[in-house]
Amino acid sequence: MRSARIQSSASCSASSSSTFPHPPCLTSASRHCKLPRLLSPRAVSISQRVSRNCLVPEMTQFSFSKHSNTNTDKKHLFHAGVGALETANTQAISTGPLIGEEKIGVLLLNLGGPETLDDVQPFLFNLFADPDIIRLPRLFRFLQRPLAKFISVLRAPKSKEGYASIGGGSPLRRITDAQAEELRKSLWEKNVPAKVYVGMRYWHPFTEEAIEQIKKDGIAKLVVLPLYPQFSISTSGSSLRLLESIFRDDEYLVNMQHTVIPSWYQREGYIKSMANLIEKELQKFDHPEKVVIFFSAHGVPLAYVEEAGDPYKAEMEECVDLIMEELEKRKITNAYTLAYQSRVGPVEWLKPYTDETIIDLGRKGVKSLLAVPISFVSEHIETLEEIDVEYKELALESGIQNWGRVPALGCEPMFISDLADAVIESLPYVGAMAVSNLEARQSLVPLGSVEELLATYDSQRRELPPPVTVWEWGWTKSAETWNGRAAMLAVLVLLLLEVTTGKGFLHQWGILPLFR
Repeated sequence: MRSARIQSSASCSASSSSTFPHPPCLTSASRHCKLPRLLSPRAVSISQRVSRNCLVPEMTQFSFSKHSNTNTDKKHLFHAGVGALETANTQAISTGPLIGEEKIGVLLLNLGGPETLDDVQPFLFNLFADPDIIRLPRLFRFLQRPLAKFISVLRAPKSKEGYASIGGGSPLRRITDAQAEELRKSLWEKNVPAKVYVGMRYWHPFTEEAIEQIKKDGIAKLVVLPLYPQFSISTSGSSLRLLESIFRDDEYLVNMQHTVIPSWYQREGYIKSMANLIEKELQKFDHPEKVVIFFSAHGVPLAYVEEAGDPYKAEMEECVDLIMEELEKRKITNAYTLAYQSRVGPVEWLKPYTDETIIDLGRKGVKSLLAVPISFVSEHIETLEEIDVEYKELALESGIQNWGRVPALGCEPMFISDLADAVIESLPYVGAMAVSNLEARQSLVPLGSVEELLATYDSQRRELPPPVTVWEWGWTKSAETWNGRAAMLAVLVLLLLEVTTGKGFLHQWGILPLFR
């Protein structure tokens, strides 16, 4: 018996296309991997997904295999990893030892979060000041920082309530530090004496702080590892853009060899670790076989996928397929579905939305639901407050009687060990050109340098239309969203008047003069 994917009626046609929107450099070459047994109308056709040899900038010369064997041994499907070093026909690009006298560093990238309630407002400012989070029309880009200040001041009280409910701050730094330490230990156990650093995008320790420590420690080879299983231009991409700007202006960093592991959702250790946690939580229900497995991923604006070629949606759906395939091997054939949470502002995001899907499942008579935070490897506000409190309450109100939630991976030993393997597999590529292996299941984003990845996935983003393209009226329950459906236009008008006249309540509050 096969698992059945539940199609939510909350999904709209705008986000249900089965064709992956490729960036200009991409083709429709087959990725030569096993077709999933179940594919919803929203799912991306794996036969249309691209091979990694077309994902690199045209100006860089690469040597790739032009053919692959479609009868791939199943034992190689998971071990492809980001470097595909464990497949039978892979040719090593380095004949020397992986570990020499040069110091090796691993930089873990993550979002960051406020550690105290006093940190909430400046954290929100850093978040909304990022043009990857809020895109303004070219004419209004000078308002990015005033708008971020306005939104952060406006949202801080509500967000503080959410953080107060989970202990007064985000546990993300503590958990990420613990993951870094466990990764360091695992690497040393595998005879790779590397130092592991943590660089957050919007709060301490900032990426800039981590880079300064890397320079002080004299690191010569660096592996950049975003702690996002799936690649998105709004998460990993934003951090890589920051790294690019830092690298460009620093002679030491220009000469330091590095490579990036852009995504690792398809790795065996990650897939099996997620399946282990799901299997364990299912056993807590009276009737585990009747539980619907509810994968909830952090959403991204729809334009990122349809216009910028963000592979996030495709990688997320393939990730869910891989986890369900692993569960089926264990005779777990529960129904399942995937939805997206944490949308912000008036722009349309990937659908179906988590809150709407929960209501829809209740209407369909679902009584037992197991939430799986699929895009999160650490507990933070989106899991501890948004899922555990708000979505649970919504589920119970919608007629769902039994609720469970799979914990984030945290420091699960198999997960950490597999991350260490990913780092080790990437070492031959440090400072070398990325190579392609079409014989195994691959990430949609290639191993490569910061510049190579951004040349592929950042070249068109500045030309995207402004985000306010679809208006939906009403309020959402999520503490991590704000009601921008009507507010964004009013905010822009008010800010324009403030800037042009030099008068208004923002000047009276002493906000806008900070940006003169």
